[in-house]
Amino acid sequence: MQHFRFGDFTERLEFWKWLNGSRQLHRYILFTDEEQLNRDGVNNTHNSHMWADENPHAIVESNCQLRFSVNVWCAVLDCQLIGLFILEVRLTGEAYLRFLQEELPRLLDDVPLNKRGRMYFQHEGAPPHSSREIRKFLNYRFPGQWIGRGGPHNCQPGLQT
Repeated sequence: MQHFRFGDFTERLEFWKWLNGSRQLHRYILFTDEEQLNRDGVNNTHNSHMWADENPHAIVESNCQLRFSVNVWCAVLDCQLIGLFILEVRLTGEAYLRFLQEELPRLLDDVPLNKRGRMYFQHEGAPPHSSREIRKFLNYRFPGQWIGRGGPHNCQPGLQT
């Protein structure tokens, strides 16, 4: 979850006007996300919320001797599922850049060239997604056609996948 700032409403409205400007644009957006999964089933707890009338403290029991976790990346383009791909356990800007440069092109092999040429790349505002190197690469690989923090089409809080 991300905090809404004072200027977010205007920026979100501009984003939706842009997105709504073409009734077919959504078919060319590669919606991406990654998730960390682990053995005890507690996944991405910063996005989990417990609502209760009586006891606001939630406890998740875990009976695992060996802890492990895995980061999984996946995307949707129109009606096509792309991925799953297992990322490095600790996703850093360097690891994400390596993924974008080396793995993403292979994952897009089955996407027709005409669709790839019109495709917009979307990711949410996780810190590894917004490093200077990532923005530089996305500006080179998807010039004017990527959606995310600091991009030509800024992805606002509440708009991420």
